[in-house]
Amino acid sequence: MKHTPELIVMLTHNDVTVPDAAAVFARCQHTRARYWGFKEEGLSFAEMQALFAQMKACGKTTFLEVIAYTEPECLHGAEMAAACGCDILMGTVYSDAVHAYCRAHGLRYMPFVGQISGRPSILHGTPAGMICEAEGYLAKGVDGIDLLGYRYTGDAAALNRAFIAAVHAPICLAGSVNSFARLDEIKAAGAAYFTIGSAFFAHAFGGDIADQINTVCDYMEAPHA
Repeated sequence: MKHTPELIVMLTHNDVTVPDAAAVFARCQHTRARYWGFKEEGLSFAEMQALFAQMKACGKTTFLEVIAYTEPECLHGAEMAAACGCDILMGTVYSDAVHAYCRAHGLRYMPFVGQISGRPSILHGTPAGMICEAEGYLAKGVDGIDLLGYRYTGDAAALNRAFIAAVHAPICLAGSVNSFARLDEIKAAGAAYFTIGSAFFAHAFGGDIADQINTVCDYMEAPHA
């Protein structure tokens, strides 16, 4: 039986954590979503620690997605994730130093692949190149891949299908999941996870954020049309 892709609720808008993230989480903590996270920018470090602690106290699995492109910045993101007691570090341009830090501090690591730039981030590259890159990282022992599929400058749906079919590891499709049509594509492709952040704050799936979260969870579990 095919795995149902799991929603990761990101308390972010345009790749920055929303200032009232803790209040939003408090209103939505009883929704069906089990996976929650945010970005490394937008809150103070103390606020990040408090929010991750709040999520963990509610039994959630937690993610910090770091949009960084130099090794020092990526390593700093890993250090913040570890100091916050986060479960999984997503993003960063892969480096052996970040990977080693994650292993030493009990963090699971799902790095980016492809050529990434900007914030909100944009993905460039070829599917074949990204698949080869992912296989190299997985051979080194990373826990999965953070694929910015819908930020791709080419055919996003084709990339997602090809990548997930070829790469035998947990794949998170992150960024710009903002329609039921894209949910259908994610379901068909068989991603392990997908993130939604900005789309919830733009009410792409309804009105109240808690209602949108449950709507998406229900939609993903319904039989595929």
